[in-house]
Amino acid sequence: MDLDRQRDLLGWFGAHARPMPWRSLHAPADPYAVVTSELMLQQTRVDTVRDYFARWLARWPDWQSLAQASVDQVLEQWTGLGYYNRARNLHRLAQGVVRDHGGRLPTDTASLRGLPGIGPYTAGAVASIAFGMPVSLVDGNVARVLARWSGLRLDPTTGAGKIAVWQMADAELAEHGPAHAAPGHWNQALMELGATVCAPRTPTCGDCPVAARCLARRQGVQREIPPTRSRPAVIAIQAWYVVVSDANGLVLLARRPDRGRWAGLWEPPGAEGPDARDVIARWADRQGVVLDSALHPVVHVLTHRRYQATPLPARLGPLAIEVASLGYTAARWQTPDEAVAQAGGLSRLGQRLVAAVADRQARRQAAKAAAPHLHKS
Repeated sequence: MDLDRQRDLLGWFGAHARPMPWRSLHAPADPYAVVTSELMLQQTRVDTVRDYFARWLARWPDWQSLAQASVDQVLEQWTGLGYYNRARNLHRLAQGVVRDHGGRLPTDTASLRGLPGIGPYTAGAVASIAFGMPVSLVDGNVARVLARWSGLRLDPTTGAGKIAVWQMADAELAEHGPAHAAPGHWNQALMELGATVCAPRTPTCGDCPVAARCLARRQGVQREIPPTRSRPAVIAIQAWYVVVSDANGLVLLARRPDRGRWAGLWEPPGAEGPDARDVIARWADRQGVVLDSALHPVVHVLTHRRYQATPLPARLGPLAIEVASLGYTAARWQTPDEAVAQAGGLSRLGQRLVAAVADRQARRQAAKAAAPHLHKS
């Protein structure tokens, strides 16, 4: 443990910490705000989370109000952030805090770890930032910083490398010193250094307040630590979706199951796989739905998946509509504007599909309206 390094890093953090709506440098942090921000920030950029966080707290400012919300409302508010299990976990967590803990988040790490969505990292963040407890945390930024400080050549995200960086993080807080006295600021300083200075491939060591105490920097291998990980291959997925409109211009939406990708979100009825078009055609025939010509595919990229999703405009037929045979759990009708709204409850892909069909219909109507004038001229 290097006490001078701790002092220097904490001093740098106090002077250079980015202002964030969930960060408090001079007062105890609100545990609810800490948990909400940490779950939102998992696998999501800070700049994206800012607005979502502000809207979330404006609607549900505490555990009690969030616990009373429906899961549909929660998913709608989360639309666009992705990784929707985080929203479900936060909702279940709020219900558990109200039901089992009197509306107050428990302060011990064992109880925190028992709550939905809270693993070792989030438990450390909450315990240290919200409650001032000397509990360590390791995320990707912290792992990179600690690996470079120690010259660790192992992958710090798995196996022996992961064990090593957690041991280093624990050691920084094990003895009395600047970090032990301000564990929340210390953990945030490590994350901030990794996010803004000690970047993955292009660390700006000249801006680092502790560069002189970094073994990787002294050895000139900071760009080689951590070792580059091979990325998993991107899976290409073919999908077809039917955007059915009724006589009033409402669009049919179907709700996905509560497990799996886009769990519980809404979208036009669709199918994936090499026979997706045939599956959709047979479904439309059974429903009496009249299919129009397909639009150009919408390309939608997730972390490890690349969707080529073809929207099929369609008109409602005389039969009752069912969506269960396509694996959906419910159906509803909604205006296109409501469907593509921020809190419409659709996946981002679903929003894009509805928007593509609505745009074509608007262009057709505009052309039809202009036709008589063109004929007269």
